[in-house]
Amino acid sequence: MAYSTLMIEEGVARLTLNRPDVHNAFDDSLIAELNAHLDQLHTLAEAGDVRVLVLGSEGKSFSAGADLNWMKRMVDYDLEDNLADSRKLAALMHGLDTLPCPTVCRVQGAAFGGAVGLAACCDVVVASEKAKFCLSEVKIGLSPAVISPYVQRALGERQMRRYALTAEVMDADTALKLGLAHQVVEHEALDTAVDTMLATLLAGSPQAQRATKGLMAAVAQAPDCDDTREHTCQVIAKLRVSQEGQEGLSSFFEKRRPVWADSNNTPHASERRS
Repeated sequence: MAYSTLMIEEGVARLTLNRPDVHNAFDDSLIAELNAHLDQLHTLAEAGDVRVLVLGSEGKSFSAGADLNWMKRMVDYDLEDNLADSRKLAALMHGLDTLPCPTVCRVQGAAFGGAVGLAACCDVVVASEKAKFCLSEVKIGLSPAVISPYVQRALGERQMRRYALTAEVMDADTALKLGLAHQVVEHEALDTAVDTMLATLLAGSPQAQRATKGLMAAVAQAPDCDDTREHTCQVIAKLRVSQEGQEGLSSFFEKRRPVWADSNNTPHASERRS
């Protein structure tokens, strides 16, 4: 039985964790499935066939982190086995973080352990007021090691030190204040808020969004050097002379919608579930 589902409709991909009976906990099978889905999505996003990804889950919790049965098996793993497992999780975080198209994380409930990493790897996090986040690893003698680059980028080093060392639970408002979440809404309004964010993202140029994600990653690595400055010049110059860049400028001056916006007929959540 699949632990996750991938649905693609009108350029919107929805990758959904589907283990509600165990609060969508991670194990090696789920990680392998997600990595396979992300490999496919990278190809589709580069080709422009996928415009936006929504990462979500079924049930009460977003994800409880590591699966208990998986953790029991890990007790007997040697160092090489543990390294192999950790590298697969690292590939998952990197694959999500570097997906060329915009990504939206829909968090309806608890997000613990590695699930905080999933949220931090997404471009936009829309959370229910019932959402909770926790870097819980130190309570069981472990560390949020693999997810730490992404979560620290979201929280900042100072706040990361606190929450990684204390394993305190962040409520939705705290996550919003600290920058882990971008928007917190009433629980019943979560799907509407995600749909609104989708419409906002789909109004942008697909090519420009892909270029901008790559640009931000490059700038974060070396924000003030000759190579970075030249790279920024190359990005904007190439976009200006591109087909989408020309269309975007023309539509702006002609006071009309660009072609990529007019071609968007993505159904809302209510329409999909009726």
